[in-house]
Amino acid sequence: MPSYRYQVKTAQGETTVGVVSAENAMTAAAILRNQGHHVLALAPASGNARANDLLTKFRDFNAGKPKQKHVLDFTTQLAVMVRAGISLRAALEGIADQTEHAGFKRIISGLKTDVESGKQFSDALTRHPKLFGPLYVNMVRASEVSGSFGSMLNRIAANIAQQIETRKMVVGAMIYPGVIGGMAVAVTTFLLTFVLPKFAAVFEGKEDALPGSTKFLLALSDFLVNQWPIVIGAIAGIGIGVFFFLKTEIGGLWFDRFKLSAPLFKPMFRALYLSRSLQTMGELINSGVPMLDTLAITGDISGNRLYKRLWQKVYAAVKEGKKIAQPLSRDKLLPRAVTQMIGAGEESGKLGEVLDEISDFYGKQLKDRIKAVTAMIEPIMIILMGGIVGFIAMSIILPIFKMSQIVG
Repeated sequence: MPSYRYQVKTAQGETTVGVVSAENAMTAAAILRNQGHHVLALAPASGNARANDLLTKFRDFNAGKPKQKHVLDFTTQLAVMVRAGISLRAALEGIADQTEHAGFKRIISGLKTDVESGKQFSDALTRHPKLFGPLYVNMVRASEVSGSFGSMLNRIAANIAQQIETRKMVVGAMIYPGVIGGMAVAVTTFLLTFVLPKFAAVFEGKEDALPGSTKFLLALSDFLVNQWPIVIGAIAGIGIGVFFFLKTEIGGLWFDRFKLSAPLFKPMFRALYLSRSLQTMGELINSGVPMLDTLAITGDISGNRLYKRLWQKVYAAVKEGKKIAQPLSRDKLLPRAVTQMIGAGEESGKLGEVLDEISDFYGKQLKDRIKAVTAMIEPIMIILMGGIVGFIAMSIILPIFKMSQIVG
């Protein structure tokens, strides 16, 4: 018979731990509750726990970390099964059996064990904050109170699907200029380190007759060829320095501010943060989550420190009894029209519906902005790459052409 390690609170209020033998986790929890205990945690106990942990870690490493796509599939399946009348415990067990990802399979099994031990499903989800964020947990918690668990899971799944689609669009828009920029650097490096040195012998002794651009490229080529370890070390050092700088609060704030001020990308990122913030806020309000919790969660998942500060200001104002629109009207991060619509929604008592409509508008605008950015980047990068290659080619060809005229 399997054994289960437990942590319980006794009738006297003391917390104790131990091991109980039972056919399954549900039976083990029932045994403990019949003894007058309140079950805090319940998990399978194994005499070879260390070996099992190592094996589990090895399997998880090979499978990779669970992604949002796994969470989406899990939520969609759970919604269908719950609405079909299947109990939560049976639904979790069935989904775990069908899940191929080893790490996520173990997480779902852990959720089932927590539910069997008497925990609320929302409380069980909080043990995995990287997969089930505050938006997910609070929407589930609200549905547990209102009794709309199945329909709420459908809304959560739709929200996750939209987030995945948005992330793909934004990443796709950023990949293209990165690839073109990388090609431009690679071609320039090839010309300077392999092509230009072959012409150095042709120009030797004629430096006085060379134009400034040719002299500069020859000097740069010589430095890259002879001092390449220094160049690679400097690039690596700068890259590592920038990486750790952006990890700091000051660096992250600078980068977030840059994204909202860069001429080409500013409209895209602004639409992204507005859509994400307002959609989150609307979902939580419509789910019945308290306003202060809604504002705190909205700030945490906004994705930009400037917007996070904005929602923190709104949180502080609402806590003092003020309306949401009041602090928003003094900030330029939200368009004036959006602030006015939020104020109208507050007055009419339909704030959730208003936020849904606004977030849908900015979601469509985000798609249009991404298409516009992608369309503008292509000719800009082609012109930039052509200009660099053309500059190098002309700096080499013009001196040769002049020398041929002199010889002729």
